[in-house]
Amino acid sequence: MKKLAFVVATKNRPADLRKMLQSLLEQSRRPDQVVIVDSSAEPINKVTGAFPDLNILYIHHDQPSAARQRNIGIEAVAQDIDLIGFLDDDVVLEPVALENMLEFWNRASGNVGGCAFNLKNFEASGNEGLKYSAFVQWLGLYSKEKGIVTKSGWQTMIGTVTKDTFTQWLPSGASVWKREIFERFCFDDYFDGYSYLEDLDFSFSLIKKYKLVVLANAGFYHYLSPSGRVSDYQFGKIEVRNRIYIVRKHNLSIPRCYVGIMIRFLLTLGLSVKAGNIGCLYRALGNFVGITKSLLSQEISRSLKC
Repeated sequence: MKKLAFVVATKNRPADLRKMLQSLLEQSRRPDQVVIVDSSAEPINKVTGAFPDLNILYIHHDQPSAARQRNIGIEAVAQDIDLIGFLDDDVVLEPVALENMLEFWNRASGNVGGCAFNLKNFEASGNEGLKYSAFVQWLGLYSKEKGIVTKSGWQTMIGTVTKDTFTQWLPSGASVWKREIFERFCFDDYFDGYSYLEDLDFSFSLIKKYKLVVLANAGFYHYLSPSGRVSDYQFGKIEVRNRIYIVRKHNLSIPRCYVGIMIRFLLTLGLSVKAGNIGCLYRALGNFVGITKSLLSQEISRSLKC
């Protein structure tokens, strides 16, 4: 049986982290190592110390960034580990999920680079009518196919799968990767602070050499934590900035990307008016500022590091 370590980036979520670690403790086959990279204002050693039966390595890192924290955790994983996984601090694995995941890796072909757990409590966004319209698909902005990356730089949602499903990207919040890929790939430090879309960038970078798959019988639940998140206004700016960066980095279509961003902006703005949602209004304002800055600068100047 291959050995597996999980790297967990966390910040100011001790209650969520405790639930996640409890789910690891209750696995029919426990991980061989858990590396916690914590950027909380106050270290959460008491939480990790409550799980002596898990082989936990605790690291405190002052600058919060999921991408950077994961890279630090990767470097700290024990040398005898074959597989490196990532878990968000607000997920819970089903009791047999890890056993089934390891059984998959023991029989997986050599060209499989990453495998994600199967999200069991997926909720659709409510914009499926627009996303799946013939016009939007003709523009190359979205697709009915699960887990692909369109020319616009938008990824299609994977949701809950009923059979093992090959994809072009994987969410990193509950996933396992062949260790050898980290000799060539890492999480891009461009996604500092609130690391939105860093998993899309990382996983999509691998598809020319490796296959990616979602494992149907390895379930997990994502209980979205309200803490540790940026304001709606900041998120609005970040989602524009990071999307355009990905499109430029992977040589996708900038014009299609801007069309998608404008549609996203108009949908958010419309929801703020229709529902009287002040959060959506601030998010739309952040979109507008992000679009304006991008158009004025014409390009993102920060160098690519990975």
